[in-house]
Amino acid sequence: MKSTSLRAVAVLAAGALALTACGSDDANTDPGAKTLEKIEVSGGSDTKAPTVKLPSSPFTVETSATRVIDEGDGEVTTDKQIVQTEYVLLNGKDGKSLDDTYKAEIAPTFDLSNEQLMPGLKKALTGQKVGSRIVSAMAPADAFGDTGSEQLGIGATDTLILVADIKKIVEVKEKADGKPVAAKAGLPTVKVSDDKAATFTMPKGLTTPKTTIAQNLLAGDGDTVEKGKTIYVHYTGATLKNNKVFDSSVERGTPFSFTVGQGQVIKAWDEDLIGKKVGDRVLLIVPPADGYGKTGNESGGIKGTDVLVFVVDILGVA
Repeated sequence: MKSTSLRAVAVLAAGALALTACGSDDANTDPGAKTLEKIEVSGGSDTKAPTVKLPSSPFTVETSATRVIDEGDGEVTTDKQIVQTEYVLLNGKDGKSLDDTYKAEIAPTFDLSNEQLMPGLKKALTGQKVGSRIVSAMAPADAFGDTGSEQLGIGATDTLILVADIKKIVEVKEKADGKPVAAKAGLPTVKVSDDKAATFTMPKGLTTPKTTIAQNLLAGDGDTVEKGKTIYVHYTGATLKNNKVFDSSVERGTPFSFTVGQGQVIKAWDEDLIGKKVGDRVLLIVPPADGYGKTGNESGGIKGTDVLVFVVDILGVA
């Protein structure tokens, strides 16, 4: 599979988070939520970000803080859950918008258990009731640290301002739990484990298919996978020719997620999982054209002629 990445503002490399912010003499450096009351947030809708007005320029904090603007009445989020949220992110240096998800058709999701998640974002979204609107000031130590982000125009001492609407907690199953589907003759058979990579028995005489074969092994009754939605899966992949497992999320212990139809994964995953449901277990037999093409994937030991076999458990959709 291709590698996937979350939004650039959300996931950071470790080691970029070592230092605290350096505030100027005229900057607001009070770290408490009381200071956040001076940030004016108004308006907004499901498709338009709220207006955010900072009390000073630059606006900085030495310690990250979060204030609830409007408290919802839903479940309280924990640092083990996946949360769907709309947000606008600003640079406290000048109040300019860095990211606005209200324009997107589907709100993004964040796995609060992900150790790669920006610490300030994790702090802000944990312990909030679904339906709440919050404002958070993230000190550099909880954001891009002493490196900043030249690509995003964020300096080493810049505080980030997040205004977020907590939409829902995404339920993700531990494994597919649909009803068994009668296996078709001539296809690989699969033995699935809770904590180890699945194993395959490859049939003799199976030739390279012209297009991807997507065969349900279990049929769930959950939400449907659609283009543009984020999908959470567990999977194991092997090559048909030598039955060598080249990747498995099960062994890592963490579901894999990607946005469907955005080119973050191979063509077969982007197209042939559309229409499947949460709870499904899907067997994919993928020809090179729908996988890594003629170049293959050297890091995975996959040649340009290799047919790939996957078993995919669909665990959640948002």
